Amino acid sequence: MSDQTTKVAIIGSGNIASDLMIKIKQLSDSLEISAMAGIDPESDGLARAKRMNVATTSEGIDGLVALPEFAEIALVFDATSAGAHAHHAEVLAAHGKQVIDLTPAALGPYVVPPVNLDINLTAPNLNMVTCGGQATIPMVAAVAAHAEVPYAEIVASIASRSAGPGTRANIDEFTETTARAIEEIGGATHGKAIIVLNPAEPPLTMRDTVFCLTGPGDQAAIRESIEAMVAEVRAYVPGYRLKQDVQFEAIKDPLALPGLGTWSEGWKVTVFLEVEGAAHYLPSYAGNLDIMTSAALRTGEQVAAARNGATA
Repeated sequence: MSDQTTKVAIIGSGNIASDLMIKIKQLSDSLEISAMAGIDPESDGLARAKRMNVATTSEGIDGLVALPEFAEIALVFDATSAGAHAHHAEVLAAHGKQVIDLTPAALGPYVVPPVNLDINLTAPNLNMVTCGGQATIPMVAAVAAHAEVPYAEIVASIASRSAGPGTRANIDEFTETTARAIEEIGGATHGKAIIVLNPAEPPLTMRDTVFCLTGPGDQAAIRESIEAMVAEVRAYVPGYRLKQDVQFEAIKDPLALPGLGTWSEGWKVTVFLEVEGAAHYLPSYAGNLDIMTSAALRTGEQVAAARNGATA
């Protein structure tokens, strides 16, 4: 890792932005958080940033550009909304800033660190898909590495308490963006995503179910691929784990999916995941928060290393 630090800013002051700020402060040797921009002067995120001696503004992107610290910032994380990101991206591009987008706007390439980060390090705008995408797309990609995947469906269940206003405003974009990314980088021909906001009390830890309909493939190779990918994700999300053994069901009779086709051989592969958060900002049940910010931190560090000509 390079001795240089890369100065970064965060747009947004909600749950995701606050958790990411704390992670950068506590965990990163290569990134230095210089500024946080929000639109709510009373937000807890901006208050925390001030206590951590991070420059702040409650005037959004315009306020960020006006800060004296902005000139030295190389990388900006956007943790607002898909709608707001379009404007932010335009402004930041005009100033030559590289952007890591934690909204479902998907203006740049989808990025899931263990799947395709290495080929997107120099992209001007990298999209982190969604929390559900970060948790499940590695599993789809692991299956697709050893068998054709004509259809993949994921269900992400998160505690209602962990979903802030930004997440709730992005629900439609969540399902659309995740489904497209399942296809584009997960390797499935057709993808579908479902999100469940679970109101249970006490709040339940994030759970994800991944279902893949595959063509013929070696069961042992698929299982090993999934387990190896879980280990790769755990390297930056320690609370990421298989909840139970991978399930395989052989397709023995013709299976028809309306509008997609009919399959007479292959597997139904089901993966059950749990994502426990590190509790940097919200309690450990908010694994959805943790996997998104951990993936963004890993991406930011790798991007910074590439910018500095180092190997992370």
